[in-house]
Amino acid sequence: MAHEPLTDLRSFIDLLRRENDLLVIDQEVDPNLEIAEIHRRVIDRQGPALFFSKVKGSSFPVITNMFGTGRRLELAFGSRPQNFVRDLVNLTEQMMPLKLKTLWDQRQLIQDGLKIGLKTQKNGPILDHCQETPDLTTLPMLTSWHSDGGPFVTLPLVYTEHPENGGHNLGMYRIQRHDAKTTGIHWQIHKGGGYHYHAAEQMNQSLPMTLYIGGPPALMLAAIAPLPEDIPELMLTSLLQGKKLNMVADPRGGHKLVGNVEFAIKGQVPPHIRHPEGPFGDHYGYNSLEHDYPIFQVSHLYHRDGAIYPATVVGRPRQEDFFIGDFLQDLLSPLFPLVMKGVKELKTYGEAGFHCLAAARVSERYPREAFACGLRILGEGQLSLTKFLIATDGDVDLNDFGALWCHIRERIEWKRNLFVFANFSQDTPDYTGPSVNKGSKAMMLGLGKEKKRELPQHFNTSLPSGCDRPKAFLPGTLVVQGTPYSEDPDLPAKICTWPDLQNWPVIVLVDNSAEATCSMQEFIWTLFTRFEPAADLHGAATNVNRFHVGLTPPIVFDCRMKPWYTEVLEVDAATKKLVDERSKQLLPPHLR
Repeated sequence: MAHEPLTDLRSFIDLLRRENDLLVIDQEVDPNLEIAEIHRRVIDRQGPALFFSKVKGSSFPVITNMFGTGRRLELAFGSRPQNFVRDLVNLTEQMMPLKLKTLWDQRQLIQDGLKIGLKTQKNGPILDHCQETPDLTTLPMLTSWHSDGGPFVTLPLVYTEHPENGGHNLGMYRIQRHDAKTTGIHWQIHKGGGYHYHAAEQMNQSLPMTLYIGGPPALMLAAIAPLPEDIPELMLTSLLQGKKLNMVADPRGGHKLVGNVEFAIKGQVPPHIRHPEGPFGDHYGYNSLEHDYPIFQVSHLYHRDGAIYPATVVGRPRQEDFFIGDFLQDLLSPLFPLVMKGVKELKTYGEAGFHCLAAARVSERYPREAFACGLRILGEGQLSLTKFLIATDGDVDLNDFGALWCHIRERIEWKRNLFVFANFSQDTPDYTGPSVNKGSKAMMLGLGKEKKRELPQHFNTSLPSGCDRPKAFLPGTLVVQGTPYSEDPDLPAKICTWPDLQNWPVIVLVDNSAEATCSMQEFIWTLFTRFEPAADLHGAATNVNRFHVGLTPPIVFDCRMKPWYTEVLEVDAATKKLVDERSKQLLPPHLR
């Protein structure tokens, strides 16, 4: 799908309109809950991007669901970025010893590389208008869930520079509007902008910050990409759009601005000040609670003439971030073997919010190399927040989770190839651990060409009291509905030792077995977002050999909701009723 580089948001909107992949809604809609619910219904039906031309309380239109299908991502970027990355990897592997023929064979790659970079211009559309007395209430920020703590920028592009070395970071850190001139800035652990702020705070200095909203599709994708800390996101933006990124000087001082964004909100993050931020319905599908975070004090606000406000809605997978994450993995996966030797292929699963579950195909050229590869993954950037890692040296499709899960359990040696690491950092929105940002990890290895066991596929015997409605969802995996955790926290111990369950290697204990097994999506989400390895993995017996704790199957994953978990996100009755009543006016029949 070749087209001119998309250098701003409106060029992408024009492309979507030409491709009949944009629905314009001209009736007035409310950014408080209503837009989000319309968005959720449309994305659930794999519908088009949505352009809301009349938004209550704001003069700016809103666009959502820009990247809610693989086709629209293909429209935005085509195959050129993937081809460039793969060619770059191939060139790196062939470079030594350096030969003139190698460079000549890769001349197109070199020419493409010369197009990557930043280009400073005297002026740019972002300088069209300036609110010298900024008023953030003029922006149509969305409130997506009734439990949210207020309006949020849901596609924020947060730009900072390191106070000492000047290296920049562009990240997507959620922004809650506190008042007309102040927001929260949700810098979680292991985030580049947070490192910049930590350095500035240690120096007792404010950190200058720019919040971009809108811009080239490439700018939005670069902000999300899990790049190593020292790789600049603005360079990735240039690579993705296939053209140098236009920058302009800010007439009021400070760092330069991306010239073609829709909004640029400038200010600073003062040291040592915290303010409650949240709750927020997050991408794991649960409510993320209120916590203290730094604040962003706005000094002035730029916007283009006729600026368009882009937004997204996160929640229970699959949402728009699922498709964005898959695209980025496809783009960056050729780089994994370069930065993590022995890792042939890596996938994180959007069905479980990405950080909860990852799988890898690795080398096993010498004993335990696969374990070393797993440690490399768990020590690499944002991958270090991975909660559960599955690794194999087999030739299995990581995109087919059912096949992978069976392959692993046919080969795993439970007493030596299941590793649980307690007392680690955990992703902030994951509340399965003992406290915020704290939890554990697990690594499961399934190695070798030959099976070590056949997996049972049918269950027709008995269950212990407190269990019912068994479902043999996958070979060797029995999903069992149990008494709520608050009533019987020791139920996994009964299951592990029940005689009729001894031939099942894995038993998944849930609150509702029908819901957990209605699809592979729901199985992955229920299993991996509702357990913490150090607390919720149980075996029929344990043994300690050279400080390694081995388990004897059956292995029980206790995936019941615990009292300290936050609630599953659900649409409130009033918003559902409102959109039900308006859907005939707003949406065509196939999207209601």
